[in-house]
Amino acid sequence: MLHEIASLGFTHAELSHGIRIVLVPGILKAVEEGVIQISSTHNFCPLPAGITQAAPNLFEPSQSETREHEQWLRHTKRSIDFAAQVKSRVVVLHLGSVKFFLFHPGRKVYAYLQKNPGAAAAGDAEYAAVLRKACEKLRVRMTPFWSQVQASLAEISAYAKERGVALGCENREKFDELPVDDDFPSLFASLPADTPCGYWHDTGHADIKQGMGLLNHRVQLERNAERLLGFHLHDVSEAGKDHQAIGSGRIDFEMVSEFWRSNHLLTLELSPRVTTEEVVSSKARVEELLERRFGRA
Repeated sequence: MLHEIASLGFTHAELSHGIRIVLVPGILKAVEEGVIQISSTHNFCPLPAGITQAAPNLFEPSQSETREHEQWLRHTKRSIDFAAQVKSRVVVLHLGSVKFFLFHPGRKVYAYLQKNPGAAAAGDAEYAAVLRKACEKLRVRMTPFWSQVQASLAEISAYAKERGVALGCENREKFDELPVDDDFPSLFASLPADTPCGYWHDTGHADIKQGMGLLNHRVQLERNAERLLGFHLHDVSEAGKDHQAIGSGRIDFEMVSEFWRSNHLLTLELSPRVTTEEVVSSKARVEELLERRFGRA
């Protein structure tokens, strides 16, 4: 796997939340032999024993139930240990979600958009009312879940810092996932100055949320620029499918590249359905933008 990535011209790779235990010996061998370097990993990595497919939300830091929290803590620490072992700078984290027993407010939002694509961009007043009510219900329900997220981050931060690993808090694409995008700045402001936690920006997720009228992509980057650790880079098709080749969809990567800094990690996060040629062209497009910004790829 890592030899194939290196053969396409990549010097670094992110290990995702789909890495099974059986792949670990080969990964360690490849890293030892200098085949490739690991820039970042994604919780949970490697996957818990018995889990054979990507499961980043298997255990959530937003859940206060003791057994789930203990499992989240255990496997997140394990991911941090593995990241340190392969000399990864960052572990990317999902921060959970708000649970609703009945009448999930996001359903009305998604149902309206399914019937009326582009309603947010068109300034549809009825959609704006549906979205506003849904967001109000989310805010009312989210308090205990958000408090648990903050407590979970506080609990894991010292462990990550001791091992020299940063924690990238990723923006998410679903209505009920945490943090609510407006809350990233207040989250970071509430953490100690020496926190290992920072912001991890996913371009596809931000675009999807922008299409729902929940954020402005540029503003989201501006508000979190000082805390940025890195990016998941992928495009979104006009039909709203993410993890597409760079330049094949609707995302303005010229704008996104304005926020890149020399210390940031840039990861292509592409669908398995993207062709090898599209992977190579995506890499070339990113390198072109890097050269424009820094004078080198």
